[in-house]
Amino acid sequence: MNAPPPLPAPRLLALSVRLAFRELRGGLKGFYVFLACLALGVAAISGVGSLSRALSQGLVSQGQSILGGDVSASRVHRQATAEDRAFFAASGKVSEVASLRAMARLPQAAGAPARAQTLVEIKAVDGAYPLYGELELGQGGDPASAPARALLQILAPRGGVYGAAAEPALLARLGLKPGDRIKVGDMELEVRAAIASEPDRLSSGLSIGPRLMISLDALAASGLVRPGSLVTWDYRIRLPETRRGAEGIASFTAEAEARGPRAGWRIRSRAGAAPGLQRSIDRLAQILTLVGLTVLVVGGVGIANAVRGHLDARRATIATYKCLGAPARAVFLVYLIEIAIIACGGILAGLLAGAALPGLAGAALHRVIPLPLESGLYGGPLALAALYGLLIALAFSLWPLGAARDVAAGELMRDAVANGARHPRLRYMAGAAGALALLAAAAVATASDTRIAYIYLGVTVATLVLLRLLAFCAVAAARAAPRIHSAEIRLALANIGRPGGLTASVVLSLGLGLTLLVALALIDRNLTRELASEIPQTAPSFFFVDIQPGEAGPFSQLLRHEAPAAAVSAVPMLRGRIVALDGVPVEQIDAPPGARWALNGDRGITYSDSLPEGSRLVAGTWWRAGTDEVLVSFEAELAAALGLKLGSTVTVNVLGRDITARIANLRELEWASFGINFVMVFSPSALAGAPHMMLATLTMPAPGEAPGRSGERGEDEVARAVGEAFPHVTIVRVKEALGQVADIVGQLLWAVRAASTVTILASVLVLAGALAAGHRGRVRDAAILKVLGATRARLITAFAAEYLLLGLVTAAFAVLAGSLSAFVVLRYVMHVGYQFDPWLAAATAAGATAVLIGLGLAANWRLMGLKPAPVLRAL
Repeated sequence: MNAPPPLPAPRLLALSVRLAFRELRGGLKGFYVFLACLALGVAAISGVGSLSRALSQGLVSQGQSILGGDVSASRVHRQATAEDRAFFAASGKVSEVASLRAMARLPQAAGAPARAQTLVEIKAVDGAYPLYGELELGQGGDPASAPARALLQILAPRGGVYGAAAEPALLARLGLKPGDRIKVGDMELEVRAAIASEPDRLSSGLSIGPRLMISLDALAASGLVRPGSLVTWDYRIRLPETRRGAEGIASFTAEAEARGPRAGWRIRSRAGAAPGLQRSIDRLAQILTLVGLTVLVVGGVGIANAVRGHLDARRATIATYKCLGAPARAVFLVYLIEIAIIACGGILAGLLAGAALPGLAGAALHRVIPLPLESGLYGGPLALAALYGLLIALAFSLWPLGAARDVAAGELMRDAVANGARHPRLRYMAGAAGALALLAAAAVATASDTRIAYIYLGVTVATLVLLRLLAFCAVAAARAAPRIHSAEIRLALANIGRPGGLTASVVLSLGLGLTLLVALALIDRNLTRELASEIPQTAPSFFFVDIQPGEAGPFSQLLRHEAPAAAVSAVPMLRGRIVALDGVPVEQIDAPPGARWALNGDRGITYSDSLPEGSRLVAGTWWRAGTDEVLVSFEAELAAALGLKLGSTVTVNVLGRDITARIANLRELEWASFGINFVMVFSPSALAGAPHMMLATLTMPAPGEAPGRSGERGEDEVARAVGEAFPHVTIVRVKEALGQVADIVGQLLWAVRAASTVTILASVLVLAGALAAGHRGRVRDAAILKVLGATRARLITAFAAEYLLLGLVTAAFAVLAGSLSAFVVLRYVMHVGYQFDPWLAAATAAGATAVLIGLGLAANWRLMGLKPAPVLRAL
């Protein structure tokens, strides 16, 4: 009998689509884990992308308010010259703002508590502030007046006393209310209002103290502005409407840079109102997106299990198709179309959840950080998430589909007791590999930092390979195990080593999720330990900023008198901006992401005839004292990232003058000590005559280490004495600054923890799916064992032993791999110490094992009550 002629491709496709929809009428049983894994991963990626895009668009759309103008020109130390002011005024309406840190204290020092002073962020404004947005004031303002008019009245002098507006945190910290007075520098201020909302707060960057707003006239009278003071002068310009477009802003920027490329101005436009914040958003979004990809990869194991289980349940149907003459490619197409339809449903559900995330998270996020959110539907992140979902579904479905395509009809009808591993044809394996390669290429192409993307891909591939090898070793070890007297243990080992068993699925899904969880938990624990305990014990108690060189002697004498057992260190400090490396302007240098910060904005610099404390030479030699050559010592790791070596030149703009120095040596710095560390240390001749301030640190002895003042009470008394004797000196409590850094790090870690929780949820779903996929075989095994005399208790013991062994093996791998990952991230990326936590390892192993045993017994509990006869009749 001749075989029927092959169907034309269009008819074959139409028939396959019709059969696929017909099969879907039976419901989605067996595909719920498939749908959940896809939806979770796609929701995580699309949600993070949409939230990031909403924040970025909010920064752009509200850029004028955030920046305080259409364009901004700022620099440290020096106000604009008359020529600069004329240029700014000719370009549009100008608002001048000065920012600095200082100490605010209660004037009645004699009766005030020891801590009646605090570090504040001073913003001195003129009458034009704000050019854009609204300053919202609380008590003390005139609600009938416009905000600008109310601010002018509040800050103006009354009876010879200038007014001020303060953040509620400052009022609470010093116990103030509107009408009370505080001292700043040489003058008293009357606090007349509370700042409810500041339109340009985000452009200020990280703040380590509450805001105190005063007028420029008050700042001039305070005595805080002296040669070398760390004051940032910012000139915001509101351009005419005809120049507010991109071309007008570009024209202003080009003209400003042409007037003085080395004048030290930092030019920003409303499109880049908060570049540091934008970089942080991009970096965090990339990390969370990669965590979302981990969810999809973990879910891919569940997708493969679901497809394999579905095909196994449809064995009779597939055999019938083939017996009726359906070609193998038709069978493949039917189930490929069916799975594609189901995958599209899961992806759509994930996209809907991801698109809704910015709106749902907006209110909660605004309570923590007042970031602008631009609501909308962002097609780019949604399309990328959909692409990731489709590629994962295709990659993990092609293998089992290709393997089922070539199974003969007779073999399908026989319902084999044990199905060995079957490899599909080469083209299907190549298709799965191609889909994964496209996934990797998309992850790299869309990454803001390709280095992180490559590291992630390398670690993921290595982890998958090692987990697959671990599963293979577990199977081999179970098969090679000697005969054990206990029948339950023998049955557990047989289940682990059986062909087509659960071992590979359990190890892959649980191993990936637990490895990520252990790594994040160890990073969290070590960062918390560094910030909360060890660093404050070795770090200085205070940083003292803005000490005039002429005050250095009396200031040191005061510290020795107030804290004779404390360690004091003082160095000169200036601010400078790197403008060229080896003669190449920094604008033309493509610095790696980890080193780009050194080329953005001003850096603290110093000079010294001797090697500073906390530094170690790793290349070159220190210069001889009194040398006339212009030399610089550079931090070694940053120099390597920027391509600098001994003999390279660095050009730094200091107070409008370019200084080109040759690198004489490279140093390693003890950043974790929180001592005085500078990336660049110059020879004294390089900065001779430049106005500067002194920077000093004071390290108090711990309680009981030395007689005299120590501990918190001693720190309070020293700070009070310094504040009374040197009101212009800014005092920074290191512990308080570290506390704020710890809060920020904690908020970032919460975001990563939330994403990792989704990964663990995906792992649990995959485990549940794997157990469900093996249900059919377990039913048959349980029936046979019951006929042979096995009791329910012995079956429970056997299953518990199987899951106990798999859980311990997987948890041990996760602890090792997660610990190694955490060590690399902490030591070589974050540059902090690493300490292994055995309790965390034990908790991880116990938790993984408990989850696996619980899920396994729950999935197999119903088997214990099944009667053997109906099952055996169906064999």
